[in-house]
Amino acid sequence: MSLWEALVIVLAGLGAGTINTVVGSGTLITFPTLLLLGIPPVSANISNSLGLCAAAITSIPGFRSLLSGLGDLLRRFLPAACVGAVTGAVLLLVLPAEAFRVIVPVLIALALVLVVLGPRINRWTKAVHQDVVSPQRMRLAVAAVGATSVYGGYFGAAQGIILISLLSLLLPHPLQQVNAVKVVLSNLTNLVAAIVFIVVARDQMRWDVAALIALGALGGGWLGARIGTRISAAALRAVIVVVGVAAIVKLVVFP
Repeated sequence: MSLWEALVIVLAGLGAGTINTVVGSGTLITFPTLLLLGIPPVSANISNSLGLCAAAITSIPGFRSLLSGLGDLLRRFLPAACVGAVTGAVLLLVLPAEAFRVIVPVLIALALVLVVLGPRINRWTKAVHQDVVSPQRMRLAVAAVGATSVYGGYFGAAQGIILISLLSLLLPHPLQQVNAVKVVLSNLTNLVAAIVFIVVARDQMRWDVAALIALGALGGGWLGARIGTRISAAALRAVIVVVGVAAIVKLVVFP
């Protein structure tokens, strides 16, 4: 690998770590970059999952204030995230990539609709439920975490957008807190999937690529946390929509 190729990967990791922390879909930066550098798709995906785990080191501490009091909620979600990540990682190794490519743009589009309509739907649900998370809504939230983690373990692009849109409708918490929960769960998904890849597909892991992405993701996680904890709900919603539309264009027009 040349010096400029290494620099490109570090910069891609920086961008992906930042976007993943603020919104999600940072993989849409790193994954195509690795493909352009001639790295095979499965190897690129596996190495990317491991490298982006580094963002958790600098991003999660930055959301500490927003995560205060959400320990019980996270404990409910963590098992579903782990099981989903393992399932998605296994699917990556046994299924063709086209299996999810067709549906991903549709999922992102639906997620963006939910984000845009979120305030109106939340006002209605609060009027009906008075900010109480019923057992049924909690089961739906856990299922949403599990399903998005399957997708995250498989590919991960825009997992955060889909997850934050679903949880913002099912939970009474402010969007910024939901985003903090998303940061924890998406990073956990990457970590668990990476562990599966290391155990099952070590021969396809590019350790040098993962290390370079991790180097950039460390800075991206720190930067993303600074942005994510200060941005307003309206601005965060706008960023989600812009990034989501860009992700759809990237997947449909430039697959």
